[in-house]
Amino acid sequence: MTVSRALETKSVEKVWGRETLPAPFNAPEGQRIGEIWFEPPPELPELLVKYLFTSEKLSVQLHPSDAQAPEGSRGKEECWLVLTADPGAQLAVGFTRDVSPDEMRAAALDGSIEQLLAWHDVQPGDFIYLDAGTVHAIGAGLSLIEVQQNSDITYRLYDYGRPRELHLDQGVAIAHGYPQPERLRRHVPDTGEVSLVDGPHFRLDWLDGAPSDEAKARYGDRALLVIPVDAPVTLAGEEIVAGGCGLAASLDDVAFARGGRALIAQPV
Repeated sequence: MTVSRALETKSVEKVWGRETLPAPFNAPEGQRIGEIWFEPPPELPELLVKYLFTSEKLSVQLHPSDAQAPEGSRGKEECWLVLTADPGAQLAVGFTRDVSPDEMRAAALDGSIEQLLAWHDVQPGDFIYLDAGTVHAIGAGLSLIEVQQNSDITYRLYDYGRPRELHLDQGVAIAHGYPQPERLRRHVPDTGEVSLVDGPHFRLDWLDGAPSDEAKARYGDRALLVIPVDAPVTLAGEEIVAGGCGLAASLDDVAFARGGRALIAQPV
């Protein structure tokens, strides 16, 4: 039986993290927090929710699909919702043109892969879905919500000279060497309800207040994750504040603030 509750939070220091975080978050003095993520509950082990905060570029990387992941492992498809963006902040997703495996490898080795990537200026409310094999990088000056398959398999192609392992053989072998389809990028309006993802691995909805009957039908009487963005939600009498994440036995267990924006997510 699923018990609705808040999920445990973990803060992770990163070289590309930030000492000052946007509200409602706070970084301990002297720490560069790059990730705040929520322990996946046993009832929904397939999904992981994170907040990301960047002061520098992240590595150029990609992730395998379920079929490409090592035996016994899950692949990783993910999506980003931009919460805050400094002027000029960018996300790199896919390439500006078709790139062969040999060209991709050579560009990763000499650093010119940065110039081959399609860098997009972003603003709060921009949403991008990353299917497995998409080469990508997160730029500086951003805070994001990331919803993903619960997997830590990352193949780095380029890391700006940082002393971390690269995975050129594995990455180049499965990388999409072409531009990302535009349909995987959109801007989410400030108000209203939007179905952002509906498979193949999870569904994700953006809510402005209580969910519609259509959303209730999609999610049914099954467990889901609730991510309040700018107002608290209540799960079976327990308040989950903005910046938190909760497990709900079903949508019937969740009370949404009027006009408060939230995300809900569920494995397919």
